[in-house]
Amino acid sequence: MDTQMKETNTIYTVSASPHVRCEETISKIMWRVNFALAPAAIFGIIHFGLPALINIIVAIVSAIAAEYAVQKIRKVRITAFDGSACLTGLLLAMCVPPSLPPYMMAIGSAIAIVIAKHSMGGLGYNIFNPAHIGRAALMVSWPVAMTGWSTMQTKVDAVSSATPLGILKEQGYGSLLDIFGSKSNLYQAMLFGNRNGSIGETCTVLLILGGIYLIYKGYIKWEIPVVMIGTVGILTWVFGPDGLFTGDPVFHMMAGGLILGAFFMATDMVTIPITKLGQIIFAVGAGMLTVLIRLKGGYPEGVCYSILLMNCITPLIDLAIKPKRFGAKEVIKWQK
Repeated sequence: MDTQMKETNTIYTVSASPHVRCEETISKIMWRVNFALAPAAIFGIIHFGLPALINIIVAIVSAIAAEYAVQKIRKVRITAFDGSACLTGLLLAMCVPPSLPPYMMAIGSAIAIVIAKHSMGGLGYNIFNPAHIGRAALMVSWPVAMTGWSTMQTKVDAVSSATPLGILKEQGYGSLLDIFGSKSNLYQAMLFGNRNGSIGETCTVLLILGGIYLIYKGYIKWEIPVVMIGTVGILTWVFGPDGLFTGDPVFHMMAGGLILGAFFMATDMVTIPITKLGQIIFAVGAGMLTVLIRLKGGYPEGVCYSILLMNCITPLIDLAIKPKRFGAKEVIKWQK
């Protein structure tokens, strides 16, 4: 009788699937991605000074404010402080010049949040990476400001007002070696951040360490960054400036926003294909488009547009390469 009464008084919770849950939340994941980006962001502030700090703060605050405002207007749950808007602002700030006027930075963040994210339904529904949409909007609106680089003094006593990719595009590979002194000095500058560029494209080693942390936590898969970076390396080696197999793959794999884009943008779980094979195709396509724009396009860098173009065909990749249905093999075998 006592047992029956205890069972009768037990309250059971009825809910929709999934019934097995982990401790990870969207907020926790987003803040940890922000944490993974923080060392490279701090290096950018030290490297470029106060303008970089101002733009990072403006980008983050503008993104959070835009998300808060649009969610208020939409009358939906406020999630502006869950880390996703902060991440969008930080990523946008890290892929623009540190000398960009702050009001442009604020407009880019608002475009990324309002147009690229919430016009499509909010987090989880956007088909394009919001930070790259913001960057693309700034590029077409203020191309001079987005391609203007302040003069800086490098440790090899060379003054450059352009990025390494810009020098390569306008003056050739020989000019790069003249500026940095030797190929080893060039590689060292690319690896440790003694070069000009966007806030987040200078210190390669810190970006790689942040990416490794995300792979270790299981937030991203290693296939996408490795395949995308590897594709760029192979193709730039094959199609070199002096004929086939005369390129410098090490330089191209560390140049521009490739490391930032491959680890932190091309791996966006919302805008990439579902299956592993689909993600590999996505990464190869992004790498190929990056090389095509760098070598044949008008811009010296192509990571932003390559990822956005591959975002466009993600639905087609998912349509062509569908995941195997759970238990489908056993059902077909039973029917036979």
